[in-house]
Amino acid sequence: MTDSNIAGIAEADFGKAGVSFDNDRPILVDSSDFLFYAALAMLPIDGTVAGPYMPFWTPLSPWLFMAYAVANWRLLPKVWHRFRAFFLFPVLLIALSAVDWCLVAFHRLPALVSLAGVAGALACLCALDMALRIKRLSWRRMVDLLILVYWFAFAVGVVQRLSIMFDWTSVKNFFIHLMSRQYISSTSHWGGGRPQFLFAEPSYIGMHLFGVLLPLIWLVRGRDHKRANQLRVLIMVFAAGSVLMGAGVRVILDSIIALVFVIIESADWKSWRGRLLALAELVAAVGAGTGSMLLNHRLSSIAELGFDGDGSFYARLWQSMGPLVGAAKHPLRLLLGYGAGNLSDATHQGANAAVHVLQRFGLDASQPIRWYTQVTSANMFTMSAYTSFIVEFGAAACVILLISVLRHITSRHAWRKTIVCWLILVSYLYVQFEGYAFYALPLLVWATSLYPEHECVSARHKRA
Repeated sequence: MTDSNIAGIAEADFGKAGVSFDNDRPILVDSSDFLFYAALAMLPIDGTVAGPYMPFWTPLSPWLFMAYAVANWRLLPKVWHRFRAFFLFPVLLIALSAVDWCLVAFHRLPALVSLAGVAGALACLCALDMALRIKRLSWRRMVDLLILVYWFAFAVGVVQRLSIMFDWTSVKNFFIHLMSRQYISSTSHWGGGRPQFLFAEPSYIGMHLFGVLLPLIWLVRGRDHKRANQLRVLIMVFAAGSVLMGAGVRVILDSIIALVFVIIESADWKSWRGRLLALAELVAAVGAGTGSMLLNHRLSSIAELGFDGDGSFYARLWQSMGPLVGAAKHPLRLLLGYGAGNLSDATHQGANAAVHVLQRFGLDASQPIRWYTQVTSANMFTMSAYTSFIVEFGAAACVILLISVLRHITSRHAWRKTIVCWLILVSYLYVQFEGYAFYALPLLVWATSLYPEHECVSARHKRA
């Protein structure tokens, strides 16, 4: 490895860390690669009736990643060599669930959907490694495709907003029938009259902007400034446009938090000037957050009234509280989980205690009571990956996953400022998103594997 390579890695230039941008990289190696590009093209399309159901979203990309991994099964041993722990982890989840299916309940379809989400995350990891490291397909073409499809998704949101403003009935009806859970019509009980682009719901905008596109900037900026700048423009326009079009409040919160991490990651903390500039930028970001709360009705209502200030914000609390309280009442279930697909069983066991807690804090429990009563294994969701995962598979499995990720980063000697900011940002994003198959965590795990193996070996020799 040359000195320039090592310097690039130190600055989180992943373009120099095993994945180059050479012009001789092919766009296609064989026909199966069309599946990978199709998966990339479908990334921003996760809420239409075309996608199979997963909890609170209907994505297409995880299934295409699975198909790509299966089509290239001969490459799996090479992927296994780098990601053994992540291949074995689903086996652990199935083993834990098998016990719970005997002791608690076995709901076949919800269990299958839950485990399919886990498989989707692993398939995304496999597909990335196969396409980019093993087959060495063109990064430039992939980034170009992602920029194109996310601009298309934004344009769809603009059309949706115009159709709402000018009451274009035919356009609204098209999207009402296209989306699995629509937010276009004013009568939508999910909170209508706002664009959702092609996402399952408007609050997922930040998952894509800051779980997929922002990390892409960190990955490509060292070798392709043009595309990195194109990604920056896309993120800024998408975020600002979403706010101006009234898509929701979560994109505001996500944007402010992501901005804080961008400032921390890009700052030169070694010099006084860099530190002062970073602190000034952080103060400005906090000021922007404060201003958003004052100007946005929902945010100001939340700031003033707490959970009573916004029904959607309150729902996030009690949708998670029921199953978590159920798990807390049974320490063994909290440790080992209720099993894949058994969220509703935990909710029923914790419903009364959860309602009591809400009432003790002076909160209106009428809607939670109705929700807990009508919950079944088929309609249960939590809107939080942490809640779903801990309740289904237990706190022990959650800790094992965390240790696996941290150990993977450590084994690659990848602890850099960029990775720390990226890891914390990804951890935040999953708080209000329960899709196991989302791409943010697999992308992080794969990117950290780019650190060259022989650098890790040399570092171990130095310690010895």
